[in-house]
Amino acid sequence: MQDDTMPNYPGPLRLDEARSLFGLVALSDAAFTRDGPRADVEYRDLGLAASTQGRIGARHIRAIAPFDKETGWHWHDMSGHFNYVLRGWIRFRFAGIDDEVTVHAGACLSQPGGVPHNVVARSDDLELIEINMPAVFGTQDLGPTAVAGA
Repeated sequence: MQDDTMPNYPGPLRLDEARSLFGLVALSDAAFTRDGPRADVEYRDLGLAASTQGRIGARHIRAIAPFDKETGWHWHDMSGHFNYVLRGWIRFRFAGIDDEVTVHAGACLSQPGGVPHNVVARSDDLELIEINMPAVFGTQDLGPTAVAGA
């Protein structure tokens, strides 16, 4: 089957010619850690950073304590940020969107990089997959009133 509307990448390729490395991270291969910015969740690296030479990162994130306060307005220095909720729900505010955005289990959120946002609530059983481009990125905190109209 050929689809001429799709980009043309070279191929077929040998594995050693591919643009990313082959990788498989099983649950037993990567433990959850608290090595992340939030104390109420834990993180598990899914290996995409190593497979893509840092172009893409992926983490499995799950709640370990009740949500007790908003994250505050902040933005991430990245080109793409995606969240797929496995269990529970998470609620955001985004600059430029009037209503709160709630993402429930089974839903995927494409969160534009660089756009200020605030996590305002989540379920105690939240579990999600977060994908970022690039894998390593900066986060800039904003003042509580820095986002006009949000």
